[in-house]
Amino acid sequence: MEGRLFTFFGMIPAENHHALIYVTHLLLAVAIIIVLARLATRAMNITPRGTQNVMEAYLGGVLSMVNDVIGEHEGRKYFPLVATIGLFVATANILGIIPGFESPSGSLNFTLALAVMVFVYYNFEGIRTNGIFAYFKHFMGPVWWLSWLMFPIEIVSHVSRIVSLSFRLFGNIKGDDLFLMVLLLLAPWFAPLPAFALLTFMALLQTYIFMMLTTVYIAGAIHVSDH
Repeated sequence: MEGRLFTFFGMIPAENHHALIYVTHLLLAVAIIIVLARLATRAMNITPRGTQNVMEAYLGGVLSMVNDVIGEHEGRKYFPLVATIGLFVATANILGIIPGFESPSGSLNFTLALAVMVFVYYNFEGIRTNGIFAYFKHFMGPVWWLSWLMFPIEIVSHVSRIVSLSFRLFGNIKGDDLFLMVLLLLAPWFAPLPAFALLTFMALLQTYIFMMLTTVYIAGAIHVSDH
């Protein structure tokens, strides 16, 4: 079976179907999130249990983080976006730890699309909240006579966030996938057991970093008067 990859939907030629593999697993991640949301809200109780308890704990933690960074008033507005990104990225990351599955976040197309979405959104919110003139004015720095230098530096800094967000997530998850593959080849029964715990921790850590950076970028865009 050389040159073929086992996935949850069967054996396929790995060298010719990378896009199909990642798109299929991306749809699987979406389906998992929908199922989790359905299970958490199917029979909601005042005293949460099961999936509802887990989801409420997660959402409470995300809301607290967003409120701390953005502020309680604005935080509730952007909380759904950050929480959804967290669920999406975490599910995509963890899929790759399961043998026979591929992590969608191991594809640069996935991480780049997320990074571009965050970049466009926080800039849009910054312009919508402060106005286009006030928003771009803060790119010029605190003193007017340095604006000719600060403005292009700020533009490059903001554009580089796309590269930072996408390559950080892609590089870490791709490296984790390769690390697990080597372990499975060398010692398929015993060596991977501690690695699964480590890789799960790394998957959740990368999710937290992506969520935190998204929150910080939004806060910086809408609070330009505080800079």
